[in-house]
Amino acid sequence: MTDFVKRVSKKLLKLSDEQIEQLFDAVTEENQILDSIFESLSTGLLICDEEFRLIYANKASERLFHFSSGFRFNEQKNSDLHVWELIHDKDVSDFLYACFLNQNCNICREFTLGISGESTRFIEVTLSPLVKKGKLEGSIISVIDITEKRHQETLLRRMEGLAGLTNLAASVAHEIKNPLGSISIHIQLIQKAVEKARKSDGKLPDEKFMEKYLSVVNEEIARLNGIVVDFLFAVRPVNPEFQLLNPNELLNQYIDFCRPELNENDIEVQFELMDNPPNLLLDSNLFRQVILNLVQNAQSAMPNGGTLWISSNVKNDSFILCISDNGHGMDEKTAARIFEPYYTTKVNGTGLGLTMAYKIIKEFAGDITVQSELGEGTLFRISLPVPQRERHLLEYNIS
Repeated sequence: MTDFVKRVSKKLLKLSDEQIEQLFDAVTEENQILDSIFESLSTGLLICDEEFRLIYANKASERLFHFSSGFRFNEQKNSDLHVWELIHDKDVSDFLYACFLNQNCNICREFTLGISGESTRFIEVTLSPLVKKGKLEGSIISVIDITEKRHQETLLRRMEGLAGLTNLAASVAHEIKNPLGSISIHIQLIQKAVEKARKSDGKLPDEKFMEKYLSVVNEEIARLNGIVVDFLFAVRPVNPEFQLLNPNELLNQYIDFCRPELNENDIEVQFELMDNPPNLLLDSNLFRQVILNLVQNAQSAMPNGGTLWISSNVKNDSFILCISDNGHGMDEKTAARIFEPYYTTKVNGTGLGLTMAYKIIKEFAGDITVQSELGEGTLFRISLPVPQRERHLLEYNIS
């Protein structure tokens, strides 16, 4: 309200009809301006009373929240409806209902919305107190679409990943050089043998002689093809389809899949997973690829059996997952290069498994590190952000 309206309202009984009409026009104009501002905001706003009954909703909130079918905000018609009854998405609805039960009014959380026929969207919902004259009279629920922000973060990570493409290309060039040299030598030997035969009796060399060299050529061609396939696998973009998922449930599923082979190799699995873990933004297939690769590495490090430990906790808004073994371990030099493409200590390894694991975790906006001691074992530590963390805002003191 403008200073003019405040001053005039104090002398309302002394005003003439003309002055009252001017005051009414001023108040009406201010209300229209405020309504226009609220309706023009890209941020969705829901205003609720102390019982979380809806008082006001702007157009952006209807677009972002996807209210239940048939709902159209009308103050009189919908005055008895609680806000959680209007939200179509169950996770958001349950969150608001829990806030009502726990009397939370300073909290923020992120959600994944999968609307039928639309691509997955990410929203951030914030609850703030509605205060009037120093008294709490309800809640302000704001919602913003952070999908583009998430996409930009993904794009930035991919651009950072391209920086390592030069080293990867150099490794591939080195890998290709050897089979190409072998192919060239054996083809030259065949050419010389054929040329020699033509200059003498015209007979081709012995069949076994030809097959010997042609066999080597075919083997090297197959080796080249494998290198190219692995290279394309390593450089292809990772396109995760993020969902809010319970990491404990996923880890149990993956280990159950590996358990028969682990039991066969006398490897015991010990879990120390935190209770009630936060849901994480993950792609279940890609996360499975990471965990299975780490489990297989641990299994290779324990040829005579051993113990595999899997533990988790939350620290500083990050979900920390540790996978460790008591296998033969690695020296410092090997551990420093373990995530490099084409670097492997296995006889039949491609050297790309841990490279892909590193790439996937980075795509999840996380980090993966390794600690190892020769003869003692290895520990892989994965840190993943908790995007939907409950961020409690600064408390508002009501005097």
